[in-house]
Amino acid sequence: MDSQDQKAGEHQQVFRLLNVNGEPHQTGFSVHHSLLEVLREQLNLTGTKHGCELGECGTCTVLIDGQPVLSCLELAAECEGREITTVEGMMNGNDLHPLQEAFADLGAAQCGYCTPGILVTAKALLEENPEPTRDEIVAALAGNLCRCTGYHKILEGVEWAAAKMRGDNDYTPPREAIYGDPLPGEGDSHA
Repeated sequence: MDSQDQKAGEHQQVFRLLNVNGEPHQTGFSVHHSLLEVLREQLNLTGTKHGCELGECGTCTVLIDGQPVLSCLELAAECEGREITTVEGMMNGNDLHPLQEAFADLGAAQCGYCTPGILVTAKALLEENPEPTRDEIVAALAGNLCRCTGYHKILEGVEWAAAKMRGDNDYTPPREAIYGDPLPGEGDSHA
């Protein structure tokens, strides 16, 4: 292949019917574009974030056929005929998904950049395992990096959402998850 053919191949457009968040989208894009690029740039679904673009941080995670996939590593041209779910597709009409509610109520999202990837990964976990242990949640979210939260509220948010989804109305997150740790001397019976 000479350099002129190579240049033409780099800009080759393809047209695909992508099923995103339950809706069909006929769209054209360069054959080498990742699913992340197409979601954000062609479909204006900007909830999925650019992170490392090396498949190491998890910020670009979406669900493909119900499984978490790093959209920065997935060629969009190969996604035709598959069900793609982004964070925008988690809501049911105007109602937040229980994971979104729990994260908002607990303050589990600080800057929010990693949150969409974490939410869709947690959604896949809870659909497969409605009553995960803390260790199972940690393992499921191991590929999603967060630089702000320290993960405690994220884990508690997933646990609370799981309880809500199971109909366990008796579950409440730890008091510290909502109000923070007590100040030194507060609540200490020895003070």
